[in-house]
Amino acid sequence: MRSILAIGAHPDDIEIGCGGTLAQFVANGDRVTMLVITDGANGPGDVEQRKTEQENACNVLGVDHLIWGNIPDCEVSLHEKELVAVIERAIKFSGCDLILTHSVDDSHQDHVAVARGTLGAARHCPSVMAYDAPSSIGFHETVFVDISMTIDKKVEALRCHASQVAASPMVSSDRERAKATVAGHHARRPMAEGFQPVRMLLCP
Repeated sequence: MRSILAIGAHPDDIEIGCGGTLAQFVANGDRVTMLVITDGANGPGDVEQRKTEQENACNVLGVDHLIWGNIPDCEVSLHEKELVAVIERAIKFSGCDLILTHSVDDSHQDHVAVARGTLGAARHCPSVMAYDAPSSIGFHETVFVDISMTIDKKVEALRCHASQVAASPMVSSDRERAKATVAGHHARRPMAEGFQPVRMLLCP
């Protein structure tokens, strides 16, 4: 059994970036923990709604462990020390051997801060990969996970974030299916999610 830690700056980031992969890990019997750094207070929807949406999405994916970072939305870069400490605690709690997080090449300041904070906190973790986001810049995926059997779970989890689905075309089921089809083409699978490896230990 593997232990995976997925880190996102806001509610819905993880589902967009790697929801199908997490569902596949759960199906494989692996332990999955999600760390959401902020409550998304500056986005559409109120805080309690967004937290409920995130919890519902975790239930859809089969993720048992959800951790909130409680760092202010859109101010993550101003709390660097606290951010690294939050991620370090999540790494210790999860006992993870693989971390999935934002790419440093992103146009959203919170995503960049979380990506860089993860690199600091995960300096001893053997495997770290970055997932794609609608705000990514020049994302080039070279590692893939077949999500042909879990794309529907991903879409269902994404729809749990109703406040975001209603407010942004970036949170679109059709868009995610199309993106998975393109990644699947590169992976020679029907549908896939792609990642950029920061480092990857193939054999422990």
